[in-house]
Amino acid sequence: MDKTKIINPWYVGVVSGMASYIDSAAIVSNGTALVIYQKAIGITSADIGVLSGVLTLCIAIGAFLGGRLGDRLGRRKVFIATMAMIVLGSLMLAFGKVFVVLLAGTMFVGLATGADLPVSLATIAEAACDKNRGKIIGLSNLLWLVGISTTMGISAVVGGWGQLGAQIMYLHVGIVAAVLLLLRWTIPESPMWLLARDENRRGATTVRAQKSSFKDLLHGKYLWPFVALCFFYTLVNLAANTGGQFGTYVAVNVVGITVEENSLWNLLLMPVGVLSGLLFMKMVDTSKRMLVFIIGAFFFAGGFFMPVLLNFSPLSWFCFLLFTATGSGMAFEGIMKVWSQESFPTMLRSTAQGAIVGVARLSCALLAFVTPVLLDAGPVALYSILSAIVALGMFIGWLCFHRQQRNEFSSEGEMVVEIYPRVPLLPTEAMRTK
Repeated sequence: MDKTKIINPWYVGVVSGMASYIDSAAIVSNGTALVIYQKAIGITSADIGVLSGVLTLCIAIGAFLGGRLGDRLGRRKVFIATMAMIVLGSLMLAFGKVFVVLLAGTMFVGLATGADLPVSLATIAEAACDKNRGKIIGLSNLLWLVGISTTMGISAVVGGWGQLGAQIMYLHVGIVAAVLLLLRWTIPESPMWLLARDENRRGATTVRAQKSSFKDLLHGKYLWPFVALCFFYTLVNLAANTGGQFGTYVAVNVVGITVEENSLWNLLLMPVGVLSGLLFMKMVDTSKRMLVFIIGAFFFAGGFFMPVLLNFSPLSWFCFLLFTATGSGMAFEGIMKVWSQESFPTMLRSTAQGAIVGVARLSCALLAFVTPVLLDAGPVALYSILSAIVALGMFIGWLCFHRQQRNEFSSEGEMVVEIYPRVPLLPTEAMRTK
């Protein structure tokens, strides 16, 4: 197979973007299947807590490692290896009956899922062009929603089947990963990465050849977008993750609706998130990108404040779900991925993306330990804090990217210019020998 042949970027976008499908499907499946295993094979509540925490931690670690390996070894090697690891891990989770096997399977799936995200996004971005890059990256967000809805649908059917139901949920993840493994063999290595690697080996002085060390992210023109994206994604993700993790608890115990009503409202509003994502895909590659982001930011931050404003009434909760579904498609993961891909050169692209995702996921895992304390302070305090956190994150994103659009794809071929201090020349007379 010719590993440098050109492939339709939308095909690359779907096959690589399914990393987001695997991400959401693995997390949702694990949460449901472990509860089923508690009765079916006798794992304890402590075991469930450990396995859930290990999955989150391994996704964060995997993002750090996978991002760096993707820049060092190439996109293709990493995104094929990650799918193989997910297949193996899913089989261990489906057929393992002791804690050690389940722990190993969880680690495989978590590390591989985290590692796949930054590498797959870099593959998509480098296969696309300026006219469609944002659209194709945005497609991964829709696939993330499809992963959630598909897994919830499977859970609704097999949730009462005992151990077999849990096995089906894990095998769903494994089968999708196996199909993707076969499809990814048809995707060649990124031509941009190959060019950057070859220039780096030759010692070329282009940006893409010279800017390849992690320390390059920590100074110069890459520091501000890297720090801004870390804060933007971490802060907004903290609120989104906390709201999602404890949303049902608040809906039932504070708002006063049933679990079924809350689930139904979430299901009914899922098309809103899809439409919001489609709007983002339509506008992200145009001059209206920042306008869409600002509108989405107001919706998302305002959504968390609606329960506080309307005293946690059922109407306030519906507005919260509606506004956050609208805002997330326009001003959350999609724009973070686009900014991350555009802000860094080829040999740092997946490294930066992996670090940004890893910092956010790790922060969410750590916050889970103190969230119960925030709940004890009362829902008004919690949701006021969440709204403020989102607003701060959105402001940081706007502050960094509201001016001229960054695009390393169009500038990384330029020569690196080193600035040296000027040394005064000796006068001609002083150089003469007597």
